[in-house]
Amino acid sequence: MTTLPRRSLLAFAALGGAAAATGLGTASWAAPAAADPQWYAPIRDALAGLPDGAAGAPPTATAAQVLATGPAGRWEGRSGVADVESGRPVPHGARFRIGSVTKTFTATVVLQLAAQGRLHLDAPVARYLPGLLPAAYANATVRHLLDHRTGLPSPTWPDGVAWQVEHRFDRYTPEQLVRLALANEREFEPGTRQHYTNMGYIVAAVLIRRLTGRSYAEEIERRIVRPMHLADTLVPGDDPGIAGPHAHGYQVLDGALVDVTRWNQSSTPGAGDMISSLRDLDAFTQALFRGRLLPPAQQRDLFAVPDVPDWESGEPATYSAGLTRMVMLPDGRTVWGKSGARYGYSAAIAATADAATRLVYSVNATDAKAESQAPTIQRLIAAGTKLLLT
Repeated sequence: MTTLPRRSLLAFAALGGAAAATGLGTASWAAPAAADPQWYAPIRDALAGLPDGAAGAPPTATAAQVLATGPAGRWEGRSGVADVESGRPVPHGARFRIGSVTKTFTATVVLQLAAQGRLHLDAPVARYLPGLLPAAYANATVRHLLDHRTGLPSPTWPDGVAWQVEHRFDRYTPEQLVRLALANEREFEPGTRQHYTNMGYIVAAVLIRRLTGRSYAEEIERRIVRPMHLADTLVPGDDPGIAGPHAHGYQVLDGALVDVTRWNQSSTPGAGDMISSLRDLDAFTQALFRGRLLPPAQQRDLFAVPDVPDWESGEPATYSAGLTRMVMLPDGRTVWGKSGARYGYSAAIAATADAATRLVYSVNATDAKAESQAPTIQRLIAAGTKLLLT
């Protein structure tokens, strides 16, 4: 088995059963009487014991939710508390920030525009957005936006979580973010390397508006959310809140928990700002992987990983147009998906290429943007790997 980026999350294999339940402090679930309880035991154990943390120390996660789907059925569980003050359980159908899973929605819109002949993936970005990028990016194509090969740098932000928390209600436009990024030097010649950042998708948000006359949020709504009846899925824009049932997100700052549920997400337009739920993300993943949202040619583009090295590690590229090739099994099967994190929330979708086996989860990690994963996420990765290989 070859595992890919360390922040990527794995999908299940050979799942069965069906469940929906609430939990307080430890995970709870339900399954039909005929179901073999052994298949979900690793996931049950991975979810248990939230909020966690040593005595006197803040928890590393306050809540978690999982929805697993396989040929034999579905299982759903949740654990922890909706907020640490009241100790209320995580509500059924709780919404959460999905972070970079947003990229998969944005990529789908761009690929649909390609299918309609409104853009060409291998055309230069400058054809559609003249003047947005300087001459150093003349060879950057639309495809490069989606698979992280533009060479665009990221904006430089002050170091430290404290600044981020203090400025969590700041507002940005995509064009502002592009200008901030271009203050830094180009990372590499477009097309020659892959470097995972938000910038390609921020430019894609500008591109969608230029081509359609509507924002990327409106296009996601009219092309995906509304037709699929994804009632819990939205782009919040400048609204810092999470409408509907949800668990609060927290960030550890100076040894204490800070409630960061309310946070303006406009610093990641088209790249990391959406809100959704387990069942909406599972429905989207199934439809996308099974070709219900894209014609065959664009479906191939969705899963195409470029043959270039990663800019930082030198290892082979792992990102396609909106997805990550997470695991390749010796028999040729591949697990694809997308993970994402915003302060207070860490989420992922993952599935086999035929979507027969799928995993969606959200963990309310208290340092979701850290390089290392919270223990709950690490346990979910281990449990997913075990089930995938049985």
